[in-house]
Amino acid sequence: MELFETVNDIKEYLKTKKEEGLTIGFVPTMGALHEGHLSLFREAKEENDLVVASIFINPSQFNNQSDLEKYPRTLETDLKKLEEQGCNVVFHPSVEEMYPEPDTTEFDFGNLDKVLEGEFRPGHFNGVASVVKKLFEIIKPDRAYFGLKDFQQLLIIHKMIKDFDCPVELVPCAIVREKNGLAMSSRNELLSKSERKQASLIYKTLKFIKVQAGFQPIHELKNYVEREFKRKNMKLEYFEIVDMYTLEPLTTWLGSKNVITCIAVQVGNVRLIDNIILFS
Repeated sequence: MELFETVNDIKEYLKTKKEEGLTIGFVPTMGALHEGHLSLFREAKEENDLVVASIFINPSQFNNQSDLEKYPRTLETDLKKLEEQGCNVVFHPSVEEMYPEPDTTEFDFGNLDKVLEGEFRPGHFNGVASVVKKLFEIIKPDRAYFGLKDFQQLLIIHKMIKDFDCPVELVPCAIVREKNGLAMSSRNELLSKSERKQASLIYKTLKFIKVQAGFQPIHELKNYVEREFKRKNMKLEYFEIVDMYTLEPLTTWLGSKNVITCIAVQVGNVRLIDNIILFS
C-alpha cells in the first residue's frame, strides 16, 4: 500500500496507473475508520483495478471549532485497516497542502443545503463540496463511493458532479449498522455504554415509521416521534419525511413515490444522524 502526503506526488503516481489503463475507485474519508467505511472499500475493490483512500479531516465543513478538535484521529489504526482491506493507495495531506490559499468557492445547491442538516450546520455542505471537488481533481477517479447514511451529502455531491461535469460515477452504498441498529459512525466512539444503548431508539423509531408509512397521517407520525424522544429525555433536532430528490417536506402521502425520513438526535454530547427510505 502506497502512502502519499502531497498533491504532486499522488497525481504523478496515479497518472502512470491511468496510462496503464487501470480503473480507479475512490473512497474519501476523514479517518477514524469503522465497518461502514470498510464496506465501501470492499465494494470499490470489486469494481476497480485500483482502490484509493483519502484521510483528511476537512476544517471547512466543521461549524464548531470544538467538534473539529474532538474529531478522532487514528491514522496508524486506519492505515492498518486499509491494508487489510487491500487498499492500494492512501492520500493523507495536511491542511496546508489542501488549502495553500483560503478557499472562497461558493456553490449554489438551491434548497438542498438549506434544509435538514443545512439548517443546523450552515456552510457545512459548501465545505464538503469544496473538498470533494478538490479531491476529484487530484485523484481523477472513475468511481467514488459514499455511504447512504449521509443521504443529504450524497445529493449535494451528485449535484456538484452534475454542475461541474465531473467525469466520475457516484456509487451510493448501503448503511452499515451495529447490532442494536445504530448506524455506524466515527462519532459513535464518543458515546458511553449507556448512551449507545439509549441511541438504539433512533433506528427503532425509523423502522416503526417505515411500517406506518402510507397508513398514518404524516403529522401524527411526527408528533409521535417528538413525544418518544421527549419521553426518553433525548434532544430531537429534526425529524422530517421528505422527497428523496428535493428534500422538500411532505404533508400528505397522496402521490408520494420517492420518500425518505431523516432524523438528527443529540445523545449526550454526541450528535447522530440517520435515515430510512420509505418508498422508492
